[in-house]
Parts: sequence; C-alpha cells; structure tokens
Amino acid sequence: MGVMTVGSMDRALADIESIVGSAHLLTDPAITASYSTDWTGRFRGETPAVVRPSDRDQVAAIVRVCRDARVAIVPQGGNTGLVGGSVPLAGEIVLSLRRLDALGDVDERALQVTSGAGVTLGRLQQHVASGGLAYGIDLAARDTATIGGTIATNAGGIHLLRFGGTRQQVLGVEAVLGDGSIVSHLDGLPKDNTGYHLASLLCGSEGTLAVITAARLHLVPRYESVVVALVAFATVADAVAGVALARRRLDCLSAAELMFADGLALVCEAEDLPQPFALPHPVYVLLEAADHVDPVDRFAHVVEAMRGTLDVAVATESARRGELWAYREAHTLAINTLGTPHKLDVTIPVAALAPFIEEVREVVSAVEPDACTWLFGHVADGNIHVNITGADIASTSVDDCVFALVQHYGGSISAEHGIGTAKKPWLHLNRSSSEIETFRRIKKAFDPAGILNPNVLLP
Repeated sequence: MGVMTVGSMDRALADIESIVGSAHLLTDPAITASYSTDWTGRFRGETPAVVRPSDRDQVAAIVRVCRDARVAIVPQGGNTGLVGGSVPLAGEIVLSLRRLDALGDVDERALQVTSGAGVTLGRLQQHVASGGLAYGIDLAARDTATIGGTIATNAGGIHLLRFGGTRQQVLGVEAVLGDGSIVSHLDGLPKDNTGYHLASLLCGSEGTLAVITAARLHLVPRYESVVVALVAFATVADAVAGVALARRRLDCLSAAELMFADGLALVCEAEDLPQPFALPHPVYVLLEAADHVDPVDRFAHVVEAMRGTLDVAVATESARRGELWAYREAHTLAINTLGTPHKLDVTIPVAALAPFIEEVREVVSAVEPDACTWLFGHVADGNIHVNITGADIASTSVDDCVFALVQHYGGSISAEHGIGTAKKPWLHLNRSSSEIETFRRIKKAFDPAGILNPNVLLP
C-alpha cells in the first residue's frame, strides 16, 4: 500500500459516512473496542472506525473509497477467530458484515439455501430445520460465528468427518474484490464446469482476496434419531483405534471428539458439572451417530467391539445428549478462566496422533516449565486444539516448539482458524516459497491496491 495521511483517512471516513449513514459509522473508542479485540483477548488493536454496511452495494462503495484513499480494511463477522485474523492490529478500518443477514427461501428439492455473510450458524440451522434439513458445519460458537467468517476461514467443526468442511458446503459466492467490483455466482448448480471455482478459492482466504457478502450453501438431511456416547479409554492409541472401527462400521457416525482427564476435570470445576463416571479415566471420546432409523443398537454393537474401553455413558434423549456434549463444548471457556492462552489449532496425521499427544506436553514443559498444556479436538480428522496457559503471552517459544513437533509428524500448523496474524512466521513450515509467492500473485490480482486484510496470512 502507498502512504496514507491523516487527511486521507478523514476524507475516507466522511465519504463512508455518506454511504452508510452516521448511525453505522462507529468511531467512539468505547464502542469500537469490542471489535478490536479477538475472542481470546490475546490480540488487541485499535481502529479509527467500525463500518456497518447493509448490503453488497454499500460494501462495494466502501471498498472503492478505501481503495482510492489507500485505507486498509479488516472484514469481520462474529469475531470468533483465534489467530488475530479479524481484528485491526495495524489501525485498519473494521468492516463489520453482521447487517448482511438476509436468508433466502430453502430449496427443498435442490437441498440449498442462499445466506448473507452476517447470518450466524445457529440462525441458519433454525431457518432450514423446518424443511427437515441442516447445515453440515456446526461449532460451539454457533450463535456468534457467521457464514462469511466460517467461509473466510474454511471452518471444519464437529461434523467434518461426515459432511466435510466449509469448502464442501459452498456452491457459490457473492463477493466484493479489492477494486470494488462485484462477483456473483449463486446459481448453485452442482455441475458447472465453466472455469475457475472462485467459491473454493475464497474459502480459507481470510478476507485477503475479497469481502464475501453472500453464499449459496449445500444442505444435508436433518436426522431425528440421534445417540451420543461418552467412552473412556486407557490410551490414546485405543481411542484412535476405536474411532477408526466406528468409522468403518457406522455410516451414520457424525462426530468423534477427543478429551483428557485434566481437561474434563477443569470443565467440571469451571461449569459446576458432575464427573461423568465414578472414577476419572485417562482418555475420553464423545461419539455421536444420527440417522432416520434409530441407530442405538448398531451403535452399541460397535462400542462393545472396541478394545481398551473402561466406561461408557450413552444418551438418546435431547437433554442428556446436551449434558454429554457440554463436557466437550465447554473446554474453550473453561481454559480461558485460567488466563489468556496460547491457542494452537493443528492437524496431525491420525496414525501419529498418539505419539504427538505423548510428546507435546513434554516439549512445552521443556521451554515453559510452569505452563499447562490442555488438549482436545476432533480425533477422526487429527485436529488437536493445543491450548497453553501459564506461558508468557508475548513469547513465541511454545509456538516454536509445538509447530516444530507438528512439522516433525507431517502435520499442519492450522486446521480450522487460518493463519491470521498469529501463525504468519511459521507458514513456511507447511508452504514452500513457490506456493507463498503464488499466494502473493493471486492476492495482487484480486486486490491490486492491497487494502483487504493486508496484515494477515502472508509473511
């Protein structure tokens, strides 16, 4: 980007105010502060303004103003990211997309719906439920995370093993490029081989290529017969083998979530929950199966065939299923009660999960003896959330050692939340210099002035 002066910022804000109105140009620091801090509290910035457009045309007009004034923009949805990718750490304007919350009619024949970028996952699920449908992406932050944000980060969530990640759900997008031009391809045709699939490219782009304003989404059946089991294992290897068995024998398996004794005890203390079993166990897996026909008997046979199980709790009623899910979904909140953590969301090849989990606590303790390492995640796809408390939040020593171990086992330094600001220095562990240079060329084509989230992803 070229040099920006105070005068150019003032003129840009005046022009933006004429587009959205004074009520939707927020400049009071007391109000903008919540837009300038990420969910964890680790990444805090400042912004001269938060802009709240109502539709794609306002977004395009705002982007054109910022392009001409060389003013950087951070697109923001629900601000539930964990890597500093949606907050203004370098004084950017925040472009809040929450008002782009239109939902189209559900197409029950094609199993599709068009959603505005500002619609939350929870609201989308409610919208499509009446047609006996669901959206394949689900997260603990479902009532805050937005469709635009989940596309920008290519979110995975708890049902990835059955339905795939966000990229598999997005059939088309409407977006504003860095020059203010609009691209829109929302027909939703499952077979449409007419050139580049921009929707796939924008998934995981973290707002660096375009501002997503709407998307055409694929829907999945809503299953009324659901069973959840919390299964205790003696070892991680037993848990991984048990999940692999369930995946082979249960085509209705929807979720497989990994937890450990220390994390579950912390959740019980923080949330005032009872321990699930009379005695604590080393490793826990929460399994969910869902079908149109009651899967309980099939589910029970598979669990009985698993080796190394120590205890099992099964729930079929909605309230009890929610109680079992709370042990997993409350992990993030419980860990945050101990202070601002280092949150390192990584993927490990499933075959290497057991040795990685055995070693990661040791490598963290070697560089930060007083730190605590909390682990949980999506065991079927190897996604482990490594949370470290008690370490200097400004230090990168634990990040260095964890990411080095991830590389050693052939994993990825980012599974769900992207690279953002937090992981830029380590992108080279997963991407070659040729790939990174290709990323830069793509960004230049989509965003010639370099105003769209210019301080994330690319080193």
